[in-house]
Amino acid sequence: MERKQKDPYAFDDAEIKEPPKGLWASLRFLGPGLVLSASVVGSGELIATTVLGAKAGFVTLWVILVSCLVKVVLQLEFGKHAISTGEPTMVALDSLPGPRFKVSWAIWAWLGIYIVKFIQEGGVLGGVVLALRIAFPGLQDAWWALIVAVSVSLLVFRGYYVFIQGAAVVMTALFTLLTLACVVFLQFTPYAFSLADVGSGLSFRLPAAAVIVAIGAFGITGIGGDEIMHYVYWCLEKGYARFTGARREGEEWVRRAKGWIRVMHRDAVLSMVVYTIVTAAFYLLGAAVLHGQGEVPQGHGAVETLSRMYTESLGGWAKGVFLAGAVVVLFSTLFAALAAWSRQFADTAGRLGIIDFFNPRHRRLFIAVFAWISPIIWCVLFLAIRAPVLMILLGGVGTSIMLLLVVYAAVYFRHKRLPVELKPSKAYDLWLWLSVLAIVALGIYGLYQQFIGKS
Repeated sequence: MERKQKDPYAFDDAEIKEPPKGLWASLRFLGPGLVLSASVVGSGELIATTVLGAKAGFVTLWVILVSCLVKVVLQLEFGKHAISTGEPTMVALDSLPGPRFKVSWAIWAWLGIYIVKFIQEGGVLGGVVLALRIAFPGLQDAWWALIVAVSVSLLVFRGYYVFIQGAAVVMTALFTLLTLACVVFLQFTPYAFSLADVGSGLSFRLPAAAVIVAIGAFGITGIGGDEIMHYVYWCLEKGYARFTGARREGEEWVRRAKGWIRVMHRDAVLSMVVYTIVTAAFYLLGAAVLHGQGEVPQGHGAVETLSRMYTESLGGWAKGVFLAGAVVVLFSTLFAALAAWSRQFADTAGRLGIIDFFNPRHRRLFIAVFAWISPIIWCVLFLAIRAPVLMILLGGVGTSIMLLLVVYAAVYFRHKRLPVELKPSKAYDLWLWLSVLAIVALGIYGLYQQFIGKS
């Protein structure tokens, strides 16, 4: 996605392009949402979703579905803001009203939450290590962790983004097809589930014992607060804002902006359909197989436990396929996360005056340095804690908190910074506010169940 001949974060009238007309013509301009899909399948769908299903059974299926469906409108709002202004995420957050200490309070809040996100990425790295250790038991965890850390750093540092994106999307698709096949074949085993089981998961009940896992899963499944922020960078690098051009008075700019926003909507909705189907499939496997066996993936046995979802429905031969798929999916999550976090931290450094983010040389140098430092920290955290599932769920709680910041920013962008010419329909605004209420209500309900409902 990096373009050598052009700066993806600068407007250039020579790059203004008319938006495609119709769904078919839009297909070649889709992509940012698929990058997010590749980045969330590893930690959210493969691990957090199945852990929740294993712990609670079918009853919390609704948490996963709501998580996938309500957050996409926040993604749309961030994408729309990026197209209409050309601002990267941290520049946009710096415009939020409230206290400032050199930069907006929102940036300091994001930096504070990111400490937990470091732990989460350490857990994802740990998942890759555990899968590799099972497949190739001759090497110790520390060596595998170092190999994974250096590999992901090298790919982001060298900028092999197009290659790894294509490989990750293809392998994620294959892994997804295998998972869907497992759900189908599960119906011919003792772990078959019924429509009544699925219906029980739509009752909007949340057992007190599953509250923390549910909140973590809600934050991390589908797209989390961090992925919504990351979506801005991929929209900008795809060219949606550059194709629209810098804002000008007149109908011509408005027409282009609406057209590219429409393309972005298609991109986001397509990715939502993909990760919602995948998420539901993972959840049903966890609820049917692991909950039925009374097993919850945890500690160093997490990947081994997860593999049983496949071997119980497809047979022992599927374990090798699962391990290969798990390595690719978790590694693609690490790669996509590192590529996005490096851009967001460079953006933050620009707000703090450490670098000039809009100077391509400064930005590339910072991204390269960050790409080497971060995975080493993830590696150290995994080797120190050695509990990848717990680390990922902690990150999910942090993501849930970050989601509140995203909600506030999305509402502010919609009502205070969106050009009046791009005002959406009343139905869209209703969707936005229902999503906001759902996110806030689930958070309040979770806290009530945890601290009051038990008494």
